[in-house]
Amino acid sequence: MLPTLEEREAEKSRGADLQLVHMRIQEIVTVLSNFKKLAVDGRSRSEYVEQLLADICTYYGYNAFLAEKLFELFTPAEAIEFFEANETPRPVTIRANTLRTRRRDLAQALINRGVNLEPIGAWSKVGLQVFESSVPIGATPEYLAGHYMLQAASSFLPCIALAPQPNERVLDMASAPGGKSTYLSALMQNTGTVFANDSNKNRIKSLVANIHRLGCKNVVVCNYDGRQFPKVIGGFDRVLLDSPCSGTGVIHKDQSVKVNKSERDFALLTHLQKQLLLCAIDSVNPRSSTGGYVVYSTCSVMVEENEEVVQYALRKRSNVKIVDTGIQFGRDGFKSFVESQPDVVEW
Repeated sequence: MLPTLEEREAEKSRGADLQLVHMRIQEIVTVLSNFKKLAVDGRSRSEYVEQLLADICTYYGYNAFLAEKLFELFTPAEAIEFFEANETPRPVTIRANTLRTRRRDLAQALINRGVNLEPIGAWSKVGLQVFESSVPIGATPEYLAGHYMLQAASSFLPCIALAPQPNERVLDMASAPGGKSTYLSALMQNTGTVFANDSNKNRIKSLVANIHRLGCKNVVVCNYDGRQFPKVIGGFDRVLLDSPCSGTGVIHKDQSVKVNKSERDFALLTHLQKQLLLCAIDSVNPRSSTGGYVVYSTCSVMVEENEEVVQYALRKRSNVKIVDTGIQFGRDGFKSFVESQPDVVEW
């Protein structure tokens, strides 16, 4: 199963047989699941893991740094499930814009145009999953009229967790292209004010276009570095920080993440994330009669971009506590990851 040094060199010179590499990945995962019984005598666990990581890089196209970093999060079997999942396109989902229509009316209109769809689940009153369409789903009359937004279902969750109330002041710190800001506007029924901020001036155009298309009249667009809040404006009832991140949770959408991330990237990102979260906290009115909430979210699976950032904020701001999201599905998170995953071992 484990190739000799000569076999490795021969494989490099002639090019890898991907079918053979994939088979070897499965075999090594099987051995690692019951190492004492299945390993070849004289071969260490680290040799198997080293070969597995090399094969992951070859088969799935990751650089060695990111392959190892992701691998360390999981048991070997779970790691391969994760890498496989990143090769699979996610379902196409849309969000009905309740400022202009109702979900059932939108669904019927699209069905009449040859779109095969259904509600995404009981947890959402606005989501629809599109299975097939005889028309471009991003160019229908309903889309152009602002009746829906092409939006990943996972991106509904930060808005649901934030749960903005009518007539509140809400800040979306990193809002382009506007899927979350426009959802917040709809949840607030076009009352109060949503400040849709983005630091990247080039992305403001798409943000403004979506706000107008969806009929959001309570949204103010601004172009500040998020770290300038609350100096420029503060006193918000609620703040959403969907932070810039490594994108390791959406590799299926951007395959370039596999090869363009380095240790320096993660160091810079986590530093920025910590700064932004402290500014988000400081931008909230602690005496708000209806709010006082911050939602921090990323498209990353890395502990240092999520749990560690939140723990940092808790250490730096003693007046902050973690509260339940109110989302009634999914799985509970871990408070102590390695203790919860005894099969994740150092090598």
